[in-house]
Amino acid sequence: MPSPYRALFAAPGALAFSAAGFLGRLPISMTGIGVVTMVSQLTGRYGLAGALTATLALSAAVLGPQVSRLVDLHGQRRVLRPATLIALTATAGLLLAARYGLPDWVLFVCAAGAGTVPSLGAMVRARWAALYRGTPRLHTAYSFESVVDEMCFVVGPIVSIGLSTSWFPEAGPLVAAVLLAAGVSWLTAQRATEPAPHPRGPQRGPGLLRSPALRVLVAAFTATGAVFGAVDVVTVAFADERGHKGAASVVLALYAAGSCAAGLVFGLLRLSGAPERRWLLGMAAMAVSMIPLLLVGSLPLLAVALFVAGLAIAPTMITTMSLIEEHVPRARLTEGMTWVSTGLAVGVALGSSVAGWVIDAAGARAGYGVPAAAGAVAVAVGLLGFRRLRRPAAVRGGTVGQHATHTEHDAHTEHDAREEGNLA
Repeated sequence: MPSPYRALFAAPGALAFSAAGFLGRLPISMTGIGVVTMVSQLTGRYGLAGALTATLALSAAVLGPQVSRLVDLHGQRRVLRPATLIALTATAGLLLAARYGLPDWVLFVCAAGAGTVPSLGAMVRARWAALYRGTPRLHTAYSFESVVDEMCFVVGPIVSIGLSTSWFPEAGPLVAAVLLAAGVSWLTAQRATEPAPHPRGPQRGPGLLRSPALRVLVAAFTATGAVFGAVDVVTVAFADERGHKGAASVVLALYAAGSCAAGLVFGLLRLSGAPERRWLLGMAAMAVSMIPLLLVGSLPLLAVALFVAGLAIAPTMITTMSLIEEHVPRARLTEGMTWVSTGLAVGVALGSSVAGWVIDAAGARAGYGVPAAAGAVAVAVGLLGFRRLRRPAAVRGGTVGQHATHTEHDAHTEHDAREEGNLA
C-alpha cells in the first residue's frame, strides 16, 4: 500500500472503524438486488420485485437524512443502534411475508420500514473528518473510502445473487441483514473515534437544504444517480440481447474497477486550486464518457468503454465530499453527506425506471441514451450552480468558536508535517 494510505491508519482506531464501515456498507449493494432475486424466485413477479426495490430506495432517501440529523445531535452510538434495529425488524418482516405469501401491502410496509438503515459511509467519513480535518490526509481518507464504496458494489451483488440462487431465495437479504447488524455493532462499540455530538447549534435552525451549495450538489448527484441506475439496467439488457446475460456482472464490475483505480491514484495526489472547478470537470468527464456507450456494438467494446467511464466516478465523488465539508457546518456534517447519498438513491430509482421503459420501447442500445441525457443534466446543474459552490459556509465550526477552529487546524497541520517527516 502506498505510504499516504499506510499513514492514514497510523492513528489509533482508524483501521478498526474503516473495516467496520466496509462490513456495514456491503448490505447497501446486497439488499436491493437480493430482494429482486428473492421475490422473482418465490413469485415470478418481476414488477413486484422492482416496485419493492424502488420503495426501499425512496424510503432510505426520505428517512436516511433524518437518521443522520439525529446522529449529529446525539452521537452515532445512541442513534445507529435503535435505527438499525428498526431496519432489521422490517427486513425480517419482509422476508417472512415473501416466504409465506402474505398480501402485497405487507411487503410494501416492511420495505418502507427498512429505510431507517443508516448511511455507514457517511458515519465513517465523519470519523475521518474528525480525525484529519484541516490536513492533506483528509483528501486521502475520502479517496480510500470511495474505493471501499466501489469494492462494496463489486462484491455485494455477486454475493447476494449467488446466495439466493444457490442456497435459498431469502439468503441474500438475510446475510445482508446479518452483515449490517455486525457492522453497526462493531462501529458503535468504538467510542474513542466517535465524533462528538452537537446537541445545540445549527441543527435547530433552518434545514440544510436551504444551503444553495448543498442544493446544487444534491441536484447534480440525483442526475448522477440516474446515470448509475440506467447503466446497470441497460447493461444487463444489452448482454441479454447478445445471449450472454451472465457477462453483465463482469462488465459492470469493470465499471466499478475503473472507479477504484482512479480513486487510488487520486488519493495520492496533492492538488491545488479550487475544488469546485475539479468537481465540474469531473461531472463533465462522466457525461462525456457516456457517449461511446451509444456507439459500441459488442460486449468486449462495452467493457472497455465502461472501464474508461468509471475513471471519472471516484475523483468526482471524493471532491464532492470535500465540498460538503467546506459548505456544511461541522455540527451537521453527517447529515450533509447523507443528503448527497439520498440524491444518488433517488436518481438510481429514476434512472433504472426510465431506462427500463426505453429498453422496452426501442432496445438496449437506445437505452444508453438515458445515462447520456442524465449526465448532460448533471453538467447543466453544475454550470448553473457553479457560483454557489464558490461561496463557503459562513459558519463552519457550529458550536466551536472560530479561534478554536484555527487552533485545531494548525495542530493537525503540524502533526501531519511531523508524521510525514518520520515516514520519509
